[in-house]
Amino acid sequence: MINRVVLVGRLTKDPELKYTPNGIASCRFQVAVNRAFQNQQGEREADFISCVAWRKQAENLANYQRKGALIGIEGRIQTGSYEGQDGKRVYTTDVVADSIQFLEPRSNSGSPTPQYGRQAYGNNQPPYGGGQPQQQFGGTYQQNQPPMNQQNYTRVDEDPFANSKGPIEVSEDDLPF
Repeated sequence: MINRVVLVGRLTKDPELKYTPNGIASCRFQVAVNRAFQNQQGEREADFISCVAWRKQAENLANYQRKGALIGIEGRIQTGSYEGQDGKRVYTTDVVADSIQFLEPRSNSGSPTPQYGRQAYGNNQPPYGGGQPQQQFGGTYQQNQPPMNQQNYTRVDEDPFANSKGPIEVSEDDLPF
């Protein structure tokens, strides 16, 4: 069975960091995600999706992102329930974030800029977009691929079949479905 969620949206308020009695960081937040279509008035509507992050992801989100920041989330849907103060059963649905990507530079989101050391990232640059550093323990980063040969490079907007003569042969084994 599959339970995967991918979201790209903006934080609706500053994330709030809390800790469990065991000292585990937890951060509940809400993401506004625009719908792909417009309503009858020509306006885009949005869905407001409740999310939760744990441990280091929670600390990083609370420390480096603020209301309005554009983030990407990969995770899973989790449902639950509890008894409310009025004695009625309250049902919840949250996205539990497995991965959070910061999709804007810090200057756009108004977030504080942390200090990164050369020993951690090798180039004094933080991994914008929330990615992993290119190298972690000193030394220089070397890409293991040869440089791209300009003759072998095909532009994305060019049609790779523009100069082909006749029909293009495709077997059923090549189809992804």
